Amino acid sequence: MTAGSLLPMDQSTDTNAAIWKSEEAVQNWTATADERERKRAAHWRFMGELLPFGEQDAFTFLDLGAGTGAAAAGILSLYPRSTAILTDFSPQMMDEGQREMERFAGRFQYVEFDMLTGDWPAAIPATVDAIVTSMCIHHMPDQRKQGLFAEILARLAPGGWYFNYDPVTTTDPVVEATWERVNDHDDPEAASKRLHRTPQEQSRYQNHVRYMIPLEQQLGYLRSAGFHGIDVYWKQLENVIYGGCRPA
Repeated sequence: MTAGSLLPMDQSTDTNAAIWKSEEAVQNWTATADERERKRAAHWRFMGELLPFGEQDAFTFLDLGAGTGAAAAGILSLYPRSTAILTDFSPQMMDEGQREMERFAGRFQYVEFDMLTGDWPAAIPATVDAIVTSMCIHHMPDQRKQGLFAEILARLAPGGWYFNYDPVTTTDPVVEATWERVNDHDDPEAASKRLHRTPQEQSRYQNHVRYMIPLEQQLGYLRSAGFHGIDVYWKQLENVIYGGCRPA
């Protein structure tokens, strides 16, 4: 089942914290991280290349909902004089991230931040040069997506860019079927996995898709927030990189 195939579920109970603050769930997630991040490494690099900096420029960027830091690592590798502030709401994920990011010691710090609250910690600077998110915006209810985009714009330096890597849904069943067909071709076991999820896997899946929405709706939220230069800068089936900048 693709990101577009949403199952009916009770949205009154948010399982996000229960999953990502669970030692077992985080360990299961990190156990498959190497293969997953190898597939996405080129995407993180491209997101870094979209930032308007030279290779030797010194700048600070914010990676919200950073998890174990894969996206930030791609940008730090691309720009050796850059520094990163990574945020997450899960101490377990941040502990894993500290280990994964050891090679960038002195160039990054983690800050605990639950993006659902909108209560930004004092440890996050009032202004940064760029902001990125990856695989986390789809966990936000629609109203929070809108509020977060406005908060991101306010934190960007004039001319600063924001980019998001995330899956989206579609309202077109033909498009949805095409996404599923191609994904199943890439992973011949995908159909079997959909039909034989464990209760824990089903819970994680439902948490993954519960707040996913179509791409155009999210671009509309960026426009409403006041971003300029809004575009879909990369797309492969349901996965996209979109973004925009704060007016100079």
